[in-house]
Amino acid sequence: MSSDDIDMTMMQVSHNAFRRDLGHLRRAVEQRSAEDPERRRAVQNGWSLFKLQLHNHHTNEDKSIWPRMRARLRDKPDDLGVLDAMEAEHDRIDPLLAAVDAALADGTADQERFAQAIAELDDALTGHLTHEERDALPLVPVTLTSDEWQETAKDMRDLVGLKGAAEFFPWLLDGAPDKDADAILKLMPAPARLMYRRMWVPKYAKERRWA
Repeated sequence: MSSDDIDMTMMQVSHNAFRRDLGHLRRAVEQRSAEDPERRRAVQNGWSLFKLQLHNHHTNEDKSIWPRMRARLRDKPDDLGVLDAMEAEHDRIDPLLAAVDAALADGTADQERFAQAIAELDDALTGHLTHEERDALPLVPVTLTSDEWQETAKDMRDLVGLKGAAEFFPWLLDGAPDKDADAILKLMPAPARLMYRRMWVPKYAKERRWA
């Protein structure tokens, strides 16, 4: 079984957006942003949106993508082991997110604590994204049909909802290369593209994040 028409663009661009925000977090450490209340609030705004998008991304994988793949991989223990590793890595990332939450919420702005929490999350999430791209995503087109992949995309749309989409797409394409933005916008129906340009992006731009 092999599906050559499965489009992995959304998955890859999402991974790039997570890496982008990890870069913002690293710069927040370098600039000691947690020590200044106003800058810490901007970091918290960016962090909250990053955390929401990562939660939705992992939820869709754990509840929609990996289960569909498991059904086709019953007789392939090595491939099932890859999916087991994906879920285990998700579980390891959750407490690291909580540690960053705690560091940002700390009114004393302990820079060392903040830096350590960011470094541990950066290491774990960057490693996970690379592992997934190398070992898990190549299994998708040899495991799922195009229709099944579209079902996982619908599950994600249902999870996010219209209100969530108004934040998701501007977040996803914030600073993205033109080729990635064009590829994503082509996946959206014309009314959604219009809302993205006229409503979602201007609203997103009003909120100060990271700086």
